[in-house]
Amino acid sequence: MTAPAPRAGELLDELGRRGWSIGTAESLTGGLVAAAIVDVPGASASMRGGVVAYDTRVKRSLLGVDAALLAAHGPVHPDVALQMARGARRALAVDGADADVGLATTGVAGPDQQGGIVVGTVCVAVSTPDGDRVETAAFDGDRDAIRRAAVAAVLDLAVAAIRTADRGGGE
Repeated sequence: MTAPAPRAGELLDELGRRGWSIGTAESLTGGLVAAAIVDVPGASASMRGGVVAYDTRVKRSLLGVDAALLAAHGPVHPDVALQMARGARRALAVDGADADVGLATTGVAGPDQQGGIVVGTVCVAVSTPDGDRVETAAFDGDRDAIRRAAVAAVLDLAVAAIRTADRGGGE
């Protein structure tokens, strides 16, 4: 994961400054976000782990994505991504404490559209103690390019969210 590695390093620097932990919930990226993070030396200081919820049933059962939401909109929806990010924080709790930050990716990497959603549609989300952010994007390219673009998008969103986080005004 050469391209997103610098952004993953920035993300880990920001987490380290705050003493925050992170976890991932991935669908279309299949573990590439977690891999980009752990490619950075010292990632273990912040990285809790990751969930690859490729199957929609895992999004519901392990990450707590609302069944009615999945039934109404399918797995590629901004609210699904947001619930996945929140679910990653809960699923990767240690000693009763949720992970501070959860990242999530869901989308259609191709080669075929899914449930009427066109190839290249990606939703990424970040959940922190100070709030959540979610974005939907349309990426061009083949399956690999779309998946890598999704990794870069969620890392960018995470760095932006954490840099603006206030966590009670003092840390």
